[in-house]
Amino acid sequence: MLSEQDVMKMLEETQAVLHGHFLLTSGLHSPMYVEKFNVLQHPKYTEKLCQEIARRYADANIELVVGPTTGGILLAHETGKALNTRAIFTERENGKMTLKRGFQIPAGTRVLVVEDIVTTGGSVKEVMDVVREHGGQVIGVGLLVDRSGGKVDFGVRTEALLHLNVPTYKAADCPLCKEGKPLTKRGSTGKNNPVKK
Repeated sequence: MLSEQDVMKMLEETQAVLHGHFLLTSGLHSPMYVEKFNVLQHPKYTEKLCQEIARRYADANIELVVGPTTGGILLAHETGKALNTRAIFTERENGKMTLKRGFQIPAGTRVLVVEDIVTTGGSVKEVMDVVREHGGQVIGVGLLVDRSGGKVDFGVRTEALLHLNVPTYKAADCPLCKEGKPLTKRGSTGKNNPVKK
């Protein structure tokens, strides 16, 4: 059984959680940045995290695990392996979340939806819609990190391995700027660049 402290330690050790002064893709500033792929690049950690999600749903008779691309593919695979079920993933096509590659969800299938990090929950809700459109029954949601501050409600049992309340600030109100801490730009480009003033 993994505690939230165990999960946080794993994420910090792999630099999936970074502390500093970051410029986010939204334009906001934050003292913390979560780079999920820093932990997901380690199969042994990914396996441990997904085994914990699976453990929490061991009594739920899950028949299928579904996650959204990209991180959700790894999580669905490892969680499905731990639950001894199939694992599939959704993809975007013309901006809409959908099933491709011949994936099927037989009507009435008991489904666990998994995702790496949730802030607004938009992607998870889209995956849930796809599952229901195909006749599946969403039994629960498993998350690595809930950084919504408790705001997200999927209407089904939700298990997050770690709850993070990550403060964000507009540049004009940023206490880190006022302290003169150097600003680092982070984002899906994979770069870690100091911001030039």
